Amino acid sequence: MDGNLLPTLIFLPVLLSAVLPSSAGVLEPYDLLYDNAVEAFYSADYESVVRYMEGALSSNRHVRATRVQCRLRCQDQHPFDESFSDLRFFDSVLRRAACMNKCIEAKVGTQSLHKVSEDVVQDFNRRIPYNYLQQAYQKLQRPDKAAEAAHTYFQANPEHVEMGRDLEQYKNLQGVEETHFVDREARPHQRSFTAAVQLYDKGEYEGAIALFEEALVKYYRADVDCRALCQGPQKFEGQDHLRYRYSLYEVVSDHFTQVLHCEHECVRDLATRPGRLSPMENYLPLHYDYLQFAYFKAGRLEEALQCALTYLLFHKGEEFMEENADYYREELGHDAEPPLAAFFQCCAVICAGGPLLYEGVQLVQNSAALNGTQRVLLDHVISEEECAELRQLAHTVTMAGDGYKGRMSPHTPNERFEGASVLKTLQHGFEGRVPMRSARLFYETSERARRIIESYFVLNSTLHFSYTHLVCRTAIKGQQDHRNDLSHPIHADNCLLDPDANECWKEPPAYTNRDYSALLYLNGDFEGGEFIFTEMDAKTVTASVKPKCGRMVGFSSGGENPHGVKAVTSGQRCAVALWFTLNPLYRELERLQADEVVQALDTQHVFGQGLNINPKDEL
Repeated sequence: MDGNLLPTLIFLPVLLSAVLPSSAGVLEPYDLLYDNAVEAFYSADYESVVRYMEGALSSNRHVRATRVQCRLRCQDQHPFDESFSDLRFFDSVLRRAACMNKCIEAKVGTQSLHKVSEDVVQDFNRRIPYNYLQQAYQKLQRPDKAAEAAHTYFQANPEHVEMGRDLEQYKNLQGVEETHFVDREARPHQRSFTAAVQLYDKGEYEGAIALFEEALVKYYRADVDCRALCQGPQKFEGQDHLRYRYSLYEVVSDHFTQVLHCEHECVRDLATRPGRLSPMENYLPLHYDYLQFAYFKAGRLEEALQCALTYLLFHKGEEFMEENADYYREELGHDAEPPLAAFFQCCAVICAGGPLLYEGVQLVQNSAALNGTQRVLLDHVISEEECAELRQLAHTVTMAGDGYKGRMSPHTPNERFEGASVLKTLQHGFEGRVPMRSARLFYETSERARRIIESYFVLNSTLHFSYTHLVCRTAIKGQQDHRNDLSHPIHADNCLLDPDANECWKEPPAYTNRDYSALLYLNGDFEGGEFIFTEMDAKTVTASVKPKCGRMVGFSSGGENPHGVKAVTSGQRCAVALWFTLNPLYRELERLQADEVVQALDTQHVFGQGLNINPKDEL
């Protein structure tokens, strides 16, 4: 024990008392103002709606800014000592907590003790206050302010048909100008980036350079703010804190693990537009791609080289950028170094994916090694014994043409296709046709795969099942000579691949709401059957994966990842095929029923109740 830290223990009660705010409030909580505004709206008191709702929005912004400022200030004032002991660590934690509460209380008052409900937080995230505001301003005959509020709301809710019609009407009203259609909640770094792209497309490179550089400064500032906000209270999914029995160190570890996860998600959050579930692809590196060419067009090769090298930190070995960098070096006669800030941000984005969650799961290849984006190859997701049990299950429950309206050979006449869903497998287990343990293993394995994909790709919202299929492809004997077809033709999972146009059209009959895909292989004792990624031309193979037990390939479902399966020329290839969506409205209905079945089975096990599964449920 550090003897020189005994005073810390003596004065600990005094320090703890400093954690609790004491001064009078100076800012009314935004959820109370919001409630007052909603109540006034339904009383048709539109002046009060505007007053309270604008106050709520201002209060919310002020609280957020204050938390960022105070957390950063207190973090600097009370850093964790590099050689800290237990006492030094907790001394820093307590002093930092006291500092933050004192700082926040001084700026916003007793609101620092006020707990805002999750429903209100979500309303503000979805910009619901602006829906009330536009209606109130409309009633008050202020079309300019109504247009502003409507536009702000619509940016985050583009599917709102009625608001879209209102916006069209505002455009035709007297007194409403184009300048009134502004997004009051626009994120500064995204606003600068969008404006920069517009100038770039017009060939105004000097102006574009200034705005791209401004966008980068604002991006890195927003990244610092986002990480500061992660320092607050954390949610521990799936844990009942009334029954929480972990030790102090496990609690601390849980908290900081959640903080690190939150900070990692900042990269995705900063690249996501309002109202969108997925981020803009390649968002931060794209700044440097635009900049290197704009600097080249402006004759500023030194800066062009720096930006090209910075881009290569994110996408090492990218052929076109390597060629650009070589050209700039040759013209300048020397090399250069990318800015350090970009290097550290690059590490935050690509040096590692999210945690793999389960012991033994091994990262084999990341996106760069697979020559693409949003790709990963993992081994040891399940064991040899689990593979064998799932293969045995497949031999019993799968049906020819399942999922393809009974067509035994939906992709090629040279192979037989068989499949089974999770719900069907659980029904077989309940009826005693397969071991219930095996049916549960299929269910639990698919959940394991979902959690790994969600964690590795660091998604900022829950990944839901879109479809889950236990599948086997078997080579038909006597039909393998001189085969030149594929087991599964090249395609993308959420759009219609058009190799001639070099496009992937996100429209029906494609499953447009699928966001991520995964294939978990159960065996490798067959010939052929390699999984392949290609370019958009559906011909140029960029990566090839040889299936084996426990190996899983995961990837985003869009046109950036065309893929297919080479011909299975001998034996049988079995896998668990999984498709996921970020949109809860498009969750797999069979999966929801399967969840209910498993819950009922667990209840039956605990309470000895009977279980009724209706095999004729229509989905």
